[in-house]
Amino acid sequence: MNLRARLRTSPAAWSAPVWVGIIAFYFFYVVHLEDSRAEVVAGPLWAAEQVALVLSFFYAFAYALTVGLAVWEGGRLVQDGVWALAPARTRIRVAVHALAPSVSAGWLVLVVPVVMRLVETGLLPSPAAVAPLLMGMGIVCAYALLGCVLGHVAPRVIAAPLASVTVFYFVSGSGGYSDPVWPRHTLGQIDTSLAFGEHYGVLTLLVPFLFIAAAAGAAAAWWLPTPRRWLVRAAAFAVALCVGVACAREASGWGFGDGPVVAGNAPVRCVGEAPRVCMAETGGAIGSLREVRTQVVGSVHRLQAAGVRVEMPDTVSDALLAERHRKRSSATQWWLPLSRQAGELGGGMVNIRYAVLLASVQFPCSLPTAFEPGKSADWIVPHDAATLWAAQKINAEAPYLAWRRSEYGAIQNADEVLEKVRKLADNTSKLSSKAEQEAWFHDEQQKTCKLAGQA
Repeated sequence: MNLRARLRTSPAAWSAPVWVGIIAFYFFYVVHLEDSRAEVVAGPLWAAEQVALVLSFFYAFAYALTVGLAVWEGGRLVQDGVWALAPARTRIRVAVHALAPSVSAGWLVLVVPVVMRLVETGLLPSPAAVAPLLMGMGIVCAYALLGCVLGHVAPRVIAAPLASVTVFYFVSGSGGYSDPVWPRHTLGQIDTSLAFGEHYGVLTLLVPFLFIAAAAGAAAAWWLPTPRRWLVRAAAFAVALCVGVACAREASGWGFGDGPVVAGNAPVRCVGEAPRVCMAETGGAIGSLREVRTQVVGSVHRLQAAGVRVEMPDTVSDALLAERHRKRSSATQWWLPLSRQAGELGGGMVNIRYAVLLASVQFPCSLPTAFEPGKSADWIVPHDAATLWAAQKINAEAPYLAWRRSEYGAIQNADEVLEKVRKLADNTSKLSSKAEQEAWFHDEQQKTCKLAGQA
C-alpha cells in the first residue's frame, strides 16, 4: 500500500481534526492560562524549562491517542486476514508500516507544541533541553506496540476507546499518587518540573521509558512467532517484571516532584570586582547588568554613610541561578533576585535597591518570621521603623512599605501600626545630626530584640 492510500485509510488521518484541535486549544488557552504570552516572553527564559512545561500538558494525550489508533490498526490487520496471507514480508515489517501513521500522530502531539513554544520564545534548544521530548517519542512507540498487540486479541470497536481512556486516566492522574509514589515517575508523565538552569537527570527520563518499553517488549514477545515460543515468552515476561520492579524501586525514593535533575547549566555573565555582580544571560535583564552593579554599590555606600553596619560583599549573584535550592546570603556573597527585579516585569532599579536593603539591614538577634496569634508583636514598630529609615536613605521605601502593608493582615490595628512606623522613620530622617540618626537606628535594633524576647 502506497503512502497516499495508507494515509487515506488510516484512523490517524480521520481523527486529525480532533487531535489538532486539542493541540491548538491546550497550547493557545490552557498553557497560557497562568502566564500570558507577554509574561512568558519577558523572561526569564530557559529552553529546557519551557520544553518541560509544555510537554506536561500533552504527554497523556499523545499516549492515549497512539494506543487507541494502534489498537484499531491491529484489529484491522486481523479483520483483513493479513496474517493468513503468504508471508512475503515479516510480521514486524507489516506492523511497522501499519503503525507508522499512528506513531506519527502521537509524535506530532508532542513535537508541534514544543516547536510552537520555542518559536514563541525565540529559544534555541540544546540536546539536553529536548531530551524529555525524545523520551516521550520513545514511549509513544512503546504504546503503539502495546496497542497493536491488544488489537489482535480484543474487539477493536471496544478495545480502542477503552485503551485510550485507560491510558489517559492513569497517565494524567499519575501526579495524584502519594502512597506509593513510584507511579508519579514511571507512567510517562514526568512529575519533576525544571527550574531555571536545570536539565533532567538521565534516570528521570530513562526510568519511565524503560518501565513502558519493558511491558511493550513482553507483549511483542508474546505476539511474534518465534522458535521455542513459550521459553521466549517466559523469558520476556521475567525480564519485563525485573525491569519494572527495578524502575519502581528507583522511583519510590524520589518523593513528590523530586526526580534527579542537573542544576547550574545556565550561562552567566559577570562584571566588576568587589563586588563582582553576576546575572543569568537569558534571565531577561542582562542588558542592565552594569546598571544593576551601580545600584548595588551605590546603595551599600549610602547605607554605610548613614551608619548601617554593612560590609561590601565580594560577590552578588543572581538568585535565579539557584531557584530549586535557594542559597542564603553570607557576609561575602549575596544572592539577590537581580534578573527578576531588573527585568521587564520586575520592579526595576528601586527593587534592586530594596533587595540590597534586606541583605544589608540585619538585627543582632533572631526574630519571628511571621506574626503569631497570641504572641506580642510590639517588636514590629521599632523593627519596621528602623528598616524604613534605612530604606529612605537609598530611596527604596516604596517597595518596603508595600511589602510590610501586605504582611500586616494579621494585626488588628494595622493602619495605626503603619502610621506609627512611618512617623518614627520620618521624624528621625529630619534630625539634623547624622550621629543622632545613627544612634537612634542602633537603639531601635536593640529595642526590637528586647521586645521580641531575644535580647
